[in-house]
Amino acid sequence: MSFLDNLENNLKSLENAEQNREERERRSRDRTAERNQALAAAPWADELKKGPFTAELLKQATRIGFSMRTKVNILWMGTTLRLEARDRRLELRPTAEGIVAAYLESGQEQRAEPLDLKSDPAELVRAWLAA
Repeated sequence: MSFLDNLENNLKSLENAEQNREERERRSRDRTAERNQALAAAPWADELKKGPFTAELLKQATRIGFSMRTKVNILWMGTTLRLEARDRRLELRPTAEGIVAAYLESGQEQRAEPLDLKSDPAELVRAWLAA
Protein backbone atom coordinates (compact mmCIF):
# COMPACT_ATOMS: atom_id res chain seq x y z
CA MET A 1 0.00 0.00 0.00
CA SER A 2 1.45 3.33 -1.00
CA PHE A 3 1.65 6.42 1.13
CA LEU A 4 -1.11 8.18 -0.89
CA ASP A 5 -3.48 5.21 -0.58
CA ASN A 6 -2.89 5.13 3.15
CA LEU A 7 -3.48 8.88 3.41
CA GLU A 8 -6.69 8.62 1.37
CA ASN A 9 -7.98 5.79 3.59
CA ASN A 10 -7.22 7.81 6.72
CA LEU A 11 -9.09 10.83 5.36
CA LYS A 12 -12.12 8.69 4.47
CA SER A 13 -12.09 7.18 7.96
CA LEU A 14 -12.01 10.64 9.52
CA GLU A 15 -14.91 11.83 7.34
CA ASN A 16 -16.97 8.76 8.22
CA ALA A 17 -16.22 9.18 11.92
CA GLU A 18 -17.35 12.82 11.76
CA GLN A 19 -20.59 11.90 9.95
CA ASN A 20 -21.30 9.12 12.44
CA ARG A 21 -20.73 11.48 15.36
CA GLU A 22 -23.11 14.09 13.89
CA GLU A 23 -25.75 11.41 13.27
CA ARG A 24 -25.46 10.14 16.87
CA GLU A 25 -25.80 13.69 18.21
CA ARG A 26 -28.88 14.33 16.04
CA ARG A 27 -30.53 11.09 17.18
CA SER A 28 -29.75 11.96 20.79
CA ARG A 29 -31.36 15.40 20.40
CA ASP A 30 -34.42 13.81 18.77
CA ARG A 31 -34.79 11.27 21.58
CA THR A 32 -34.45 14.01 24.18
CA ALA A 33 -37.12 16.12 22.46
CA GLU A 34 -39.49 13.13 22.22
CA ARG A 35 -38.91 12.32 25.88
CA ASN A 36 -39.61 15.91 26.92
CA GLN A 37 -42.84 15.91 24.89
CA ALA A 38 -43.91 12.62 26.47
CA LEU A 39 -43.19 13.95 29.96
CA ALA A 40 -45.16 17.13 29.27
CA ALA A 41 -48.13 15.11 27.96
CA ALA A 42 -48.00 12.50 30.76
CA PRO A 43 -50.58 14.14 33.06
CA TRP A 44 -53.06 14.42 30.19
CA ALA A 45 -52.38 10.85 29.10
CA ASP A 46 -53.00 9.65 32.64
CA GLU A 47 -56.26 11.60 32.83
CA LEU A 48 -57.34 10.17 29.48
CA LYS A 49 -56.62 6.59 30.54
CA LYS A 50 -58.10 6.72 34.02
CA GLY A 51 -60.59 9.59 33.98
CA PRO A 52 -64.37 9.41 34.09
CA PHE A 53 -64.66 11.12 30.69
CA THR A 54 -63.08 8.14 28.93
CA ALA A 55 -65.26 5.58 30.69
CA GLU A 56 -68.38 7.51 29.71
CA LEU A 57 -67.04 8.04 26.17
CA LEU A 58 -66.55 4.31 25.67
CA LYS A 59 -70.01 3.56 27.05
CA GLN A 60 -71.64 6.17 24.79
CA ALA A 61 -69.67 5.06 21.72
CA THR A 62 -70.85 1.49 22.22
CA ARG A 63 -74.46 2.53 22.86
CA ILE A 64 -74.72 4.99 19.95
CA GLY A 65 -72.88 2.63 17.60
CA PHE A 66 -75.27 -0.17 18.52
CA SER A 67 -78.29 2.04 17.85
CA MET A 68 -76.82 2.86 14.41
CA ARG A 69 -76.00 -0.82 13.81
CA THR A 70 -72.34 0.09 13.58
CA LYS A 71 -69.53 -1.73 15.34
CA VAL A 72 -67.24 0.69 17.16
CA ASN A 73 -63.76 -0.73 17.65
CA ILE A 74 -61.80 0.68 20.56
CA LEU A 75 -58.05 0.44 20.88
CA TRP A 76 -55.20 2.07 22.74
CA MET A 77 -52.03 2.85 20.82
CA GLY A 78 -49.57 3.93 23.46
CA THR A 79 -51.25 6.95 25.03
CA THR A 80 -53.62 7.55 22.10
CA LEU A 81 -57.21 6.29 22.26
CA ARG A 82 -58.64 5.37 18.86
CA LEU A 83 -62.30 4.72 18.09
CA GLU A 84 -63.09 3.20 14.68
CA ALA A 85 -66.46 2.87 12.98
CA ARG A 86 -66.74 1.97 9.32
CA ASP A 87 -64.22 4.21 7.54
CA ARG A 88 -64.18 6.85 10.29
CA ARG A 89 -61.76 7.22 13.15
CA LEU A 90 -61.62 9.42 16.20
CA GLU A 91 -58.24 9.69 17.89
CA LEU A 92 -57.79 11.30 21.27
CA ARG A 93 -54.14 12.34 21.50
CA PRO A 94 -52.60 13.75 24.69
CA THR A 95 -50.23 16.68 24.15
CA ALA A 96 -48.47 19.11 26.45
CA GLU A 97 -51.35 21.59 26.05
CA GLY A 98 -54.17 19.10 26.60
CA ILE A 99 -55.98 16.44 24.62
CA VAL A 100 -56.59 16.81 20.90
CA ALA A 101 -59.52 15.09 19.17
CA ALA A 102 -58.51 14.20 15.61
CA TYR A 103 -61.24 13.21 13.13
CA LEU A 104 -60.09 10.90 10.31
CA GLU A 105 -61.95 9.55 7.31
CA SER A 106 -60.49 6.91 5.00
CA GLY A 107 -57.12 7.34 6.73
CA GLN A 108 -56.95 11.11 6.07
CA GLU A 109 -57.15 13.58 8.93
CA GLN A 110 -60.10 15.91 8.34
CA ARG A 111 -59.72 18.15 11.36
CA ALA A 112 -58.30 18.29 14.85
CA GLU A 113 -59.56 20.30 17.78
CA PRO A 114 -58.82 20.59 21.48
CA LEU A 115 -61.01 18.44 23.71
CA ASP A 116 -62.55 19.58 26.96
CA LEU A 117 -62.73 16.65 29.38
CA LYS A 118 -65.61 18.33 31.15
CA SER A 119 -67.81 18.24 28.03
CA ASP A 120 -70.44 15.61 27.24
CA PRO A 121 -68.91 12.48 25.66
CA ALA A 122 -72.20 11.62 23.94
CA GLU A 123 -72.05 14.87 21.97
CA LEU A 124 -68.51 14.06 20.87
CA VAL A 125 -69.55 10.58 19.66
CA ARG A 126 -72.63 11.92 17.84
CA ALA A 127 -70.58 14.64 16.12
CA TRP A 128 -67.98 12.07 15.10
CA LEU A 129 -70.43 9.49 13.75
CA ALA A 130 -72.70 12.08 12.10
CA ALA A 131 -69.85 13.81 10.25
